[in-house]
Amino acid sequence: MTEQGVAELIAERMDAMSAGERRAAQVLLANYPLTGLKTVAEFSALAGVSSPTILRFVARIGFTSYADFQARLQAELAAQLQSPLMRATGRSDERDGSPSPYLAAALDNVEDTFRHLSEAQIAAVVASLSNLKGKVFLAGGRFTAPLATYMAAHLAIVRPGVFPLAGQESNWRDRLIDVGRNDVVVIFDIRRYQDSLLRLAETARQRGARVVLFTDQWLSPVARHARHVVAAHTSAPSAWDSCVPLLLAAETVVGELTRSLGEESARRIREMEELRRG
Repeated sequence: MTEQGVAELIAERMDAMSAGERRAAQVLLANYPLTGLKTVAEFSALAGVSSPTILRFVARIGFTSYADFQARLQAELAAQLQSPLMRATGRSDERDGSPSPYLAAALDNVEDTFRHLSEAQIAAVVASLSNLKGKVFLAGGRFTAPLATYMAAHLAIVRPGVFPLAGQESNWRDRLIDVGRNDVVVIFDIRRYQDSLLRLAETARQRGARVVLFTDQWLSPVARHARHVVAAHTSAPSAWDSCVPLLLAAETVVGELTRSLGEESARRIREMEELRRG
């Protein structure tokens, strides 16, 4: 089982926070984790709350001191910046006797992801995707673009107006002219995060679209522009992160959306089957 990230701790305890503590949480998540690495006075000034409120916020999410809170964030930042080479050279080749360390890590990641991914979070993402008056655009990075394409293929069966954004960034920018209010932009982005996806999210939000982010436990910078964030545990005993939990999270959203759309999704599936039969 992997250690919880600060963002996960915040999501778990947000409902119990005071208004000032929620404000501190929102400001931190908007520029995560850098705001939390500032002094208490600087953090409080950015959030527009008192220094004691920042300390209560830190205690609320389980830290005994501000120094412990910052140490966790510094560790997360270091993990964010790790390249595959760093992870490969820092990995031990010892085996713990399990038939596959990759299988064990994948099972742990899935369990950890869904322990912190609430039904309310899934329902909020599904509600955004259920608005058939809007369009849905999906994009991913170097390794996550296939996840965006996979999810788009499923969404296109159960609802209209689904557009995967593939290829060069210039192609994405050309499609942004069609992005507006009522639309949703779904982005997959894991470490090392892509600036092009951050630019896409920022522009989409400026045009009034809602951004849904699927990311890792360290949170892509896209999170500062996202209405909804699905954070998965992705670390693996390898030079490479695992996308298995992200795939399962995407499949969960697709399944719940299909159920939510009910007769509309059933009608589309029937018509598609008829068209395939010619």
